[in-house]
Amino acid sequence: MTVVTRFAPSPTGRLHVGNIRTALHNFLFSRKHGGRFLLRIDDTDLERSREEYVEAIVDDLSWLGLKTDAMVRQSERFALYEREFERLKTAGRVYACYETPEELELRRKVLLGRGLPPVYERKAEGSPVPEDVAPHWRFKLDHDHPIEWDDLIRGHQKFDPKLISDPVIRRADGSWLYLLPSVIDDIDLEITNIVRGEDHVSNSAVQLQMFAALGAEPPKLAHEALLVAAEGKLSKRLGSYGAEHLREEGVEPMALLSLLARIGTSEPVEAVPSLDGLAATFDFAHFGRAPAHFDPHDVELLNAKLLHHLDHKDVSDRLPDGVGEEEWLVLRGNLGHLAEAAEWIPVLSGEIDAAEVVQDDKPLLDEAARLATSLDWSDDPWHALTDQLKASSGRKGRALFRPLRLAITGRESGPEMAPLVRLIGKERTVQRLQKSALA
Repeated sequence: MTVVTRFAPSPTGRLHVGNIRTALHNFLFSRKHGGRFLLRIDDTDLERSREEYVEAIVDDLSWLGLKTDAMVRQSERFALYEREFERLKTAGRVYACYETPEELELRRKVLLGRGLPPVYERKAEGSPVPEDVAPHWRFKLDHDHPIEWDDLIRGHQKFDPKLISDPVIRRADGSWLYLLPSVIDDIDLEITNIVRGEDHVSNSAVQLQMFAALGAEPPKLAHEALLVAAEGKLSKRLGSYGAEHLREEGVEPMALLSLLARIGTSEPVEAVPSLDGLAATFDFAHFGRAPAHFDPHDVELLNAKLLHHLDHKDVSDRLPDGVGEEEWLVLRGNLGHLAEAAEWIPVLSGEIDAAEVVQDDKPLLDEAARLATSLDWSDDPWHALTDQLKASSGRKGRALFRPLRLAITGRESGPEMAPLVRLIGKERTVQRLQKSALA
């Protein structure tokens, strides 16, 4: 089994959430079935396909963990395309056209005005050829054979080729549109499965006739429902929300991938720490045809849930000095992003400003400092301290715990205090209590 994901390098740069989702589904399908995952760079437009754009695609896939088994560039395969193009010309499945874009648009409007489908009208055999005009080239669809296939997501699909325009496959300047080169690549690379968005269904119908014209068995196709914004309509912001933005925000790749693997399916959306875990349950039978609603806020929620369960070994190479395994286990349940761990280093082992507490809380903190001095710090100093303060002050709940947390950590909220106080240590805890009592 071999599956392929394709990207066209462009100045827009990094991968956005929509094409990440398609690449992920191709990857998971190949991983589950022990197949190969290929990356095809559609760089036939040499002016737009600069090397830095290709490098950006590869870099994003690497950051996401979507490791490819091979990368193929269409710009290195022009000889193959030319050969197969000539085969189709000889077989009468490719023909030259001379209309200008303006002429085509005018004819399209005329057909629509008559209530007819705006399908390209083939010229009769022997029609005059304009002089000094370079042709563009179209693939000639076989109108006598309906196009049918069983889609892995959409079920049985059927198209009447008479209602589809013969597609342009090559421009007048000799450059390629992606339809025919992609088919030639799929045949040559022995691609067995392709996952695409449902906006490519009609393109797939056309390409199936290209496979037949070249005498090849087509891959199995899966067209997934489009990704839409949470409010229910297509959102332009999804086009810019992707790898580059997420990396800048410090989001874990698996948080995004966990969401994109499951939304639009019958599987529960949950934080899964590994691609193998996602691949294990990946099944096109779970996919629905309704649009998949994407909300960036869900990525943030999954990111926090993922961090809360990651072991120290999973993040040790990305943690700052001062956050070892013990510190990580205390902090992880309170983090939304990994970078937030660094913000706790001053609390654990540095200096913090004295907390501003109300006058009524200062006697409590003074008493807490006195009691903490005599506690055995090797056991459970936090509960020993709060138990004694409950008895001596009569306070409990928020009235007791809030001023203590503020004085010791400088924060209104955070990790559980019992393990946190042990990490902060006796001397630092006592000093902070005294400092806040005197502030």
